[in-house]
Amino acid sequence: MNADHTRLFPGKLFISTALEALETKTTMSAQLTRRYLQRAAMAGILIGVFYATNYAVIAAFDAVSVDGTTLRTLGRAAGALAFGWALVFIYYTKSELLTSNMMIVTVGRYHRRTTVWNALRLLGLCFAGNLIGGAVIAVLLRFSTLLDGAAAVEMQASVDHKLEYMATAAGWGDLMVRAILCNFLINLAMLLVYNGLIKDDLTRSLAMIMSVFIFAFLGLEHSVANTVLFAIVGLREGIDVGLAAGNVGLALVGNFIGGGLLIGLYYAYVNDDASYLRRRGLSEPPADAPPPGHRDASLPADDARG
Repeated sequence: MNADHTRLFPGKLFISTALEALETKTTMSAQLTRRYLQRAAMAGILIGVFYATNYAVIAAFDAVSVDGTTLRTLGRAAGALAFGWALVFIYYTKSELLTSNMMIVTVGRYHRRTTVWNALRLLGLCFAGNLIGGAVIAVLLRFSTLLDGAAAVEMQASVDHKLEYMATAAGWGDLMVRAILCNFLINLAMLLVYNGLIKDDLTRSLAMIMSVFIFAFLGLEHSVANTVLFAIVGLREGIDVGLAAGNVGLALVGNFIGGGLLIGLYYAYVNDDASYLRRRGLSEPPADAPPPGHRDASLPADDARG
């Protein structure tokens, strides 16, 4: 007895949703470039606000002493939880984040729905927009007292730690592993959001919050978050631009491996039923066709978020 092929390839809806999102993103980046950059800039602003909040929360808990010890560890958990909402805000404002787009373009390239050039153009524009947004929030914070005191110290210590990775080959490897795991988690959450099995917004939000919580609490490396952090601290205290650029460059490679390859390429391949259908003499449905009998009103067709 042959198993229902839709059960053998349960991620077909994820693929179709990712390809629909890619089509929207590609069209917008090509025909509405300025608006696309604005969407990407908003993601950079949101990351800056929530990342700064993370460090402010850590500093606040660190200032509390109980029986001779501070609540710093609890503060790291609370700060990571607050930062976790950044991805939720990015998703529901339909902002554009580079690291989740790495998964989208890889799925599209696997199914030949985009060229290498168009994929790189989309990622490049998205990263540029994220940088613009990060620069905006960095300038605003530069002329504000919001990060004066312990919060600024926490951010500076984090920057120093991130730049130390660039001092040795072992540090490069550590940074690469942290970047791979970071975007693996981010895009694993987006996979859960896109696959249509989660019907309610609360569970979707919890999936995104938890993925960012783990990345922030464990100290994983996110290329866009690092870029925004470096901009905020650099405008206030100065920064070694070469080391910062090296950190971001390695994080970009690791993020692409974690999100683009380990999630995007992996799930594009395991949910590709073309060869299975050909061996059985069955017609091959389009890659972006939803599973038979599927009715899902929870994901809009023009979903281009995150």
